[in-house]
Amino acid sequence: MKKAHLPEKICAVCGRPFTWRRRWARCWEEVRYCSERCRRSPPQRQAQHQR
Repeated sequence: MKKAHLPEKICAVCGRPFTWRRRWARCWEEVRYCSERCRRSPPQRQAQHQR
């Protein structure tokens, strides 16, 4: 499968898009964060990202 055809989601913390990874194959519906760093950090408001 080509990368262009992989499903994509938006990270709940940083707001950046991230694509499906093989290790998430069984739990893709539950994945909310693009990285471990985002998972550990507290949620941020959208106003802070506008700067």
